[in-house]
Amino acid sequence: MKTIEQQYIAEVITQFTHFKERAELAFRQLTEDELHWKPSGESNSISIIIKHISGNMNSRWVDFLTTDGEKAYRDRGAEFSDEWLAREELMSKWEGGWKHLFDTLDNLKEEDLHKTITLRQKQLTVLSAIQTEIAHISYHLGQILYIGKQIKDEEWTILSIPKKDSK
Repeated sequence: MKTIEQQYIAEVITQFTHFKERAELAFRQLTEDELHWKPSGESNSISIIIKHISGNMNSRWVDFLTTDGEKAYRDRGAEFSDEWLAREELMSKWEGGWKHLFDTLDNLKEEDLHKTITLRQKQLTVLSAIQTEIAHISYHLGQILYIGKQIKDEEWTILSIPKKDSK
């Protein structure tokens, strides 16, 4: 029988896998140009969100238990620049961030969940750091799906239960 810690880690991996897969289903519905489309001048495109999520994961999940989650090499401001990146480069960044996250989670031990880590020079529990990342990625996944629906409108393939089939 699994301990609560083992169950939690497995559930977190399942949840993050779901987020990643849902976003990738959205990406496949969009052209390269559409990945760069912005609803307004101050809004983020999906490509910007990809860069931001990837930058976040590349910072947070490298040496997760031993170094501050806000690495000196991270340029958060650049993540929000409107530079044009080809789909392949965006997906490479995307995969790199997720690799760090999943490698870390796959190697967490039960006792690690009871440890404290540092993020932006503040102490927080490993559980809190994981929950913060779940909320952060979930938030941006919602943005990705919303932008995709705006672009594709009736051509958008619903990634959950369609409205008419909700019963």
